Amino acid sequence: MALMINEDCTACDACRPACPNEAISVGDPIFAIDALRCTECIGAHDEPQCRLVCPAESIVANPDFLETRDELQAKYETLHS
Repeated sequence: MALMINEDCTACDACRPACPNEAISVGDPIFAIDALRCTECIGAHDEPQCRLVCPAESIVANPDFLETRDELQAKYETLHS
């Protein structure tokens, strides 16, 4: 399941550099996660790095993108091949 940033985002930019897939971009007024690039850090880390660094705890599961761990791993491999 890809992640998304909710309206609690403070646009602090802590999450964007932490993303190994470059899935996070500056939005107006809040940041956004490209669900087609988000793997919840599967393939790179044990847990989503954006969630670890987000001071507002505004990064949540995106219910529109239900994916298994294997699908997320395959997406990561495609992005980094």
